[in-house]
Amino acid sequence: MPKPEILAVAKLPPYLMEPLRETFVVHEQIHQGDPAAFAAAAGRIRAIVGSGESKVPRSLMVQLPALEMISIMGVGYDGVDVAAALERNIQVTHTPGVLNDDVADLAIGLMLSVARRIPQADQYVRSGRWPEGPMPLARKVSGERLGIVGLGRIGQAIATRAEAFGMSVAYTARSRKAELAYAYYPSAQALAAEVDFLVLITPGGAGTRKLINADVLRALGPKGYLINVARGSVVDEAALVEALQQGVIAGAGLDVFENEPNVPPALWAMDNVVLAPHIGSATRQTRGAMADLAVANLRAHFAGEPLLTPVSECQ
Repeated sequence: MPKPEILAVAKLPPYLMEPLRETFVVHEQIHQGDPAAFAAAAGRIRAIVGSGESKVPRSLMVQLPALEMISIMGVGYDGVDVAAALERNIQVTHTPGVLNDDVADLAIGLMLSVARRIPQADQYVRSGRWPEGPMPLARKVSGERLGIVGLGRIGQAIATRAEAFGMSVAYTARSRKAELAYAYYPSAQALAAEVDFLVLITPGGAGTRKLINADVLRALGPKGYLINVARGSVVDEAALVEALQQGVIAGAGLDVFENEPNVPPALWAMDNVVLAPHIGSATRQTRGAMADLAVANLRAHFAGEPLLTPVSECQ
C-alpha cells in the first residue's frame, strides 16, 4: 500500500518530522514555496499537519479535494477554519492535556519574575552593581489575589499552583463552573477590578480578540500585573503598551504577542515587563509528547480508528 500523502503547513521540528516520514509522504510547505509541486500533489494530499500557530484557511482547503483531516501539534487551533473543515467532514485534532503542566509552570514563573524582578536581579549582579547597594524592593506574590481568564485544563492547573502560594483564586469564563469553589465574575473587567494578578489562558480566535482592552487594564489598576500565556490576539497590544508606559498597571509578563515573532520595540525597553518568545510548552518532554499525539491522531485516522483528541467542534 502506498503511504498517504500529507502537507506540512509549517516548518516542523525533527522530532515530529521523523515519525511522520515513517508513515507518510510529507510535502513540506510546498503550498507556499513551490506552486508547481503543490499543483501536482494537491489532488493526492489527504491530511494537513501543522503547529498551534499554523494558518489553515478555507482557501487552502478548497485546493485539496482529497483532504480528510487536519492534525495540529498544539492546544490552540484558532488558525484553522474549523467551520470550513466541518462543511466537508474534515476532522480536526489538536494536542491538549500533555502541555498543561508546562504552560501552568510558565504562568507562575512569569508572575514571580515580573513581581520579584528576577530578570532585573540577575542583570544587577552580572553588571557589577550589587556593591553599590541593594536593589529596590519588589512585590510579594504569596497571599495575593489571582484572577484567571479562562478556567479550562490549564487554567485549573494554574489555580492549583497558585493555591500552594496561599493566593486566593477567582476566574471568568464563558460560564460558571459549578463544580469549582473559586469565585466567578461575569467579565474580564469585573474580575480585573478584584485581583492583583490577572492571568490569561483563554483560547484565541474571533470570540476573544482584544478581550483585554483599555477598560480591563484600568480596572486592573496601578498595582496590578497582567500575565499572558494564551494568545497575543486576546490583548489589545497598543492599549497594553500605553497602560504600561503611563503606569495604568504595574507590569506584565508576556509569552505571546499580537504579531509574533515581532514584538513592539516599546516593550523591549520597559523595566516592568518580562518577555518570553512563546515558550509555554517548550520543554523537550512536552514537545515530544505533543508530537507523539499529533502523529497518533493521524495514524488513528488512516487506520480507521477513533481519533484520540479531536477538537471540541468535531466531537
